[in-house]
Amino acid sequence: MPVAIRSEEELEERLSRPLAADVETMRSLKGDLLVLGAGGKMGPSLVRRARRAVQEAGTRARVIAVARFSQGGLARELESEGVEVIASDLLEPGALQSLPDAPNVIFMAARKFGTTGSAHLTWAMNTYLPGLVAERYRESRIVAFSSGNVYPLMPVTHGGASEAIAPGPVGEYAQSVLGRERMFEYGSDRWGTPVCLLRLNYAIDLRYGVLVDIARAVYEKRPVDLRMGLVNVIWQGDANSYCLQSLAHCASPPLLLNITGPETLSVEYIAREFGCRFKLEPQFAGEPAGSALLNNSSKAHQLFGYPSVSAGEMMDWVAGWVSGGGPLLNKPTHFQVRDGKF
Repeated sequence: MPVAIRSEEELEERLSRPLAADVETMRSLKGDLLVLGAGGKMGPSLVRRARRAVQEAGTRARVIAVARFSQGGLARELESEGVEVIASDLLEPGALQSLPDAPNVIFMAARKFGTTGSAHLTWAMNTYLPGLVAERYRESRIVAFSSGNVYPLMPVTHGGASEAIAPGPVGEYAQSVLGRERMFEYGSDRWGTPVCLLRLNYAIDLRYGVLVDIARAVYEKRPVDLRMGLVNVIWQGDANSYCLQSLAHCASPPLLLNITGPETLSVEYIAREFGCRFKLEPQFAGEPAGSALLNNSSKAHQLFGYPSVSAGEMMDWVAGWVSGGGPLLNKPTHFQVRDGKF
């Protein structure tokens, strides 16, 4: 089977390649873009995409990436590509006040794994910090990443939770993410800040993600856990494209948008698809429950169109990457967790 994406350089280029809609959004915005928490799994490709979109739009907007940047190589790479970099621990007193003003802000700082046993730090990152950001950037427009985990587990026959479904977070991580939303809602209500909240699950890279977790289990001849029997996925590049385009749709009260792909995929189906690609018979453990964490993204698709990369293409790329020994982040998603303990 041919490998569609052969290196991290090719992968980063593909993830950061802006769509025409991204370029048009950056052309229409006034002023600079500040990305808070840009050092995570999605942040680097998002700021690269934003910078490339600005260049193609022919504007002078700065793209400013803020993170701890504990791995200095990433900061140097981003700077070499025209992204302005600021190393900062956003929880340190005075850190936010030292950052530049910007009319456009994307908030990506978050903590999930390690919540069990250190819930206080998760709440600080996911709820306390957003409150500080909402106040500091009350004159800006803010797009903030949330999570589909704020929804309750949905009956598998219901087509996933739409934005009209009331939150029902399971576990402290999901509760803290809802707290993040509430802080930005508070800021929007108090100061009229235009906000968009993106309830995402699950973004797919070739180095991590639900598809990587399942592909690795099949390839390594380990059982695939079927307890969470259905999932939604979206190519990380498309998720970041939706994020950039959302800057033009911020509102007060905040606009809620579910972000995922159009398909509801069976975990068993995904495993068998990888089995065909690897010429292996998948092994399974557990039984699918009657509910799952499912996200209906019809509203976002109406605004932005369907994702540019299909589920089948993602599976082809992931299969080639895993079987070809591509580098991995070794950060399992734990998508099969049903009790909210991460």
